[in-house]
Amino acid sequence: MRFPIRSLATLIVLAAACGGGVDGVRTADPPVVELPLPQLPATLAGYSDARVPLPQHFLISTAGTVVGIDNTPASNPVTDAGATLGRVLFYDVRLSANNTVSCASCHQQRFGFSDTARVSRGFQGGHTARHAMGLANARFYQGGRFFWDERAASLEAQVLAPIQDRTEMGMELGALGAKLQATSYYPALFQAAFGTPEVTSDRTARALAQFVRSMVSSDSRFDSAFAGGTTLVPSRLSAAEQQGLQLFSAAGCVRCHRTNAVITDRTRNNGLDAVLTDTGAGNGLFKAPSLRNVAVRAPYMHDGRFRTLDEVVEFYDSGVRYNPSLDLRLQAGPGAAARLGLSAAERGAIVAYLRSLTDSAFLTAPRFADPFVHR
Repeated sequence: MRFPIRSLATLIVLAAACGGGVDGVRTADPPVVELPLPQLPATLAGYSDARVPLPQHFLISTAGTVVGIDNTPASNPVTDAGATLGRVLFYDVRLSANNTVSCASCHQQRFGFSDTARVSRGFQGGHTARHAMGLANARFYQGGRFFWDERAASLEAQVLAPIQDRTEMGMELGALGAKLQATSYYPALFQAAFGTPEVTSDRTARALAQFVRSMVSSDSRFDSAFAGGTTLVPSRLSAAEQQGLQLFSAAGCVRCHRTNAVITDRTRNNGLDAVLTDTGAGNGLFKAPSLRNVAVRAPYMHDGRFRTLDEVVEFYDSGVRYNPSLDLRLQAGPGAAARLGLSAAERGAIVAYLRSLTDSAFLTAPRFADPFVHR
């Protein structure tokens, strides 16, 4: 039997009070480090499509539809209780071996669930191999594979990899399960999400994946130009944003960054290097995140080499380097990379359009925020 949704916050408080320690784990002596406790609303926030429907201009649009590219498996639909558990797990430093970092340490909400560092720091201060990818609209990727190099076959597989990584979080899944089972508030959360209080790595993965898939960004200035409908009203954008949107299409950017969710269709070699320094998924192919909130996600690319959007646009205008695996859409002919020939004003207009994709509501939404009470 699942706990009533409205009782979850009360159950967490009561469980912590009965635990004998601030972490909810019964201890003979006070813990050396006081870890925070989650504070959840009495009634669960909405995460499921039933509570938070996808916008019409994502479903019906001349830019393409997200219908058919949703990687949510039938076995793990997003539920309010499941994503709530995922939110707590996402922000909980207990998922790391020394209780110092969480998933959110590298994927910060105000930065579009990415990081401002070129590479992130792990639980012992080591550096990750690549830049932290933004997570918005991750559910819209038909292939369903994750990481820059697509080494994870699904989002459920991806969310467990950083936890086990020796640089990132350094936790063994067996030890994590025992640790969470002994933490006061998790049995109630797992009960609400899955029907019984047992903590398993499969359930942990499913809950984290549900939370990430619930991160749909669709309330930016660009979205306001649809006004709840399916047709863009250009006059609702600034002149620079309108021009930038037109150029984004005319320059061919929309061939790789598709639909109003602005997501990619597959891995591509975008000509960062003439001689590959990182082979990615092979031959320099990399997956790219949605361009939603890209203006707050600097630096850019898998290695964080570009500091600004201006640098990114300038690269695609005149800096793409030919290599044998360069995407055909970026080639001008055999052995040559394409050049767009944009003026400075045109490049600036494209940047203005990209900035219009910033979703302030998404970046500050309480349902995506840290639920832990920090002292």
